[in-house]
Amino acid sequence: MKLGIRILLGYFLIVGLAGVFIQRVFLAEVKPAVRQAMEDTLVDTANILAELAADDMKQNRIADGNFASRVREYAHRDINAKIWSFRKTTLDYRIYVTDLKGIVQFDSTGRAIGQDYSRRNDVYLTLRGNYGVRSTRDVDNDDSSTVMHVAAPIIDQGKMIGVLTVAKPNNTLQPAISQSERTILRWGALLLVLSLAVGLAVTLWISRSLGALQRYARAVTAGERAQPPARGASEIVELGRALESMRQRLEGKQYVEHYIHSLTHEMKSPLAAIRGAAELLDEDLPAAEQRRFAHNIRGQSQRLSELIEKMLALAAIEHRQALENIVAVNLGQLLADVIALLEPRLQQAKVTVQVANTAGLPQIRGELFLLRQALLNLLENAIDFSPPGSVITVQADTGVAGVVTLAVMDSGPGIPDYALERVFERFYSLPRPASNEKSTGLGLCFVQQVAQLHHGQITLRNRSTGGAEARLTLPFQAA
Repeated sequence: MKLGIRILLGYFLIVGLAGVFIQRVFLAEVKPAVRQAMEDTLVDTANILAELAADDMKQNRIADGNFASRVREYAHRDINAKIWSFRKTTLDYRIYVTDLKGIVQFDSTGRAIGQDYSRRNDVYLTLRGNYGVRSTRDVDNDDSSTVMHVAAPIIDQGKMIGVLTVAKPNNTLQPAISQSERTILRWGALLLVLSLAVGLAVTLWISRSLGALQRYARAVTAGERAQPPARGASEIVELGRALESMRQRLEGKQYVEHYIHSLTHEMKSPLAAIRGAAELLDEDLPAAEQRRFAHNIRGQSQRLSELIEKMLALAAIEHRQALENIVAVNLGQLLADVIALLEPRLQQAKVTVQVANTAGLPQIRGELFLLRQALLNLLENAIDFSPPGSVITVQADTGVAGVVTLAVMDSGPGIPDYALERVFERFYSLPRPASNEKSTGLGLCFVQQVAQLHHGQITLRNRSTGGAEARLTLPFQAA
């Protein structure tokens, strides 16, 4: 199971359990809270009515006095009250009065007059000076038929002369209780949905950050250019930077070791040639021989100089993970500038360059210096392998959407089959037809690095009509 899913499930489980627990607590407290409020109201009502009934009870007129008359009139009042979101249309109080023996002297419903209520808790407790209250079912085995009774003593000159009880069915408050429960359930469900949405958003955020770090690690493992994630959870961004720093140090150490080994190997041959020529110059040689050896020394020195310069240029871009000085580059103008720079060398080699389909080339976003050096290397390579009097063709192709391809084609001997897979290796070079000398073997490697930095590619193949063709493919967008 993926980490993101685990985080989401864990978060939702915690929030879900908390939400269910809170809902159960609220639901469990709604009904008692409402009934406590009703009991409080019944206490006030019972005591007020006990005071109002005191005169009639003292005069033994509780069954037909003013109090009884007013209570009966209360039962017939027309009521239509909207209490918050539910409507009340009935008056639900039942009022009865008992004497000191617990015998019912008055009942607003008329059904219990003369009955002995002395064992009912409301009357029993009140007669003994305690708080009298009870909740009794009107219908056996039906919890919804419970009625709450609250009693208050009828006092005359500090003596108890009777008990007045106010009763109210609990189900009269059921609409309010049910509505509160529905509200709690509705908002609880909304809370769970919102919690899930927040958990999903946080999980996606963390998963995206982890995914970026994972893709970065895979790219580094595959030897690709990659940058650590710059956005997301701060800890993951910091971890990416730490990994990048570690990678740079490790690669830097390996890079130096590899380059020292390769450079040492490549410098042996020209240094040996220079040493041998210098030793021969110490002897008494004819002037023509001296000039020939001096020319060899200059040639090998130039080769060493080019080797060092190109190695430094290649080293400068091999560790770069992204372009830096990005500008809009006009490929057609850049190609014309490069050909103009190579004009003296073209004349010396007696080679011409023919440009095709380069008018109206799209602009690309990239580093002008790197692209210029890449085109210079490709054209210099083509010049070195082109016979005198031949034509180098540079052709552009934008047939693939979002991609421009520059093909550099020469008429030289082509690439031997054994070398096709190695031409982009560092220091790998083939002898030039004119001089039979090798180059530094870094030019095509440099071009490959430039292409990769620009998210493009470079390929080299033999043409069916003879010669070689280098294809530099670069993505473009409108500048």
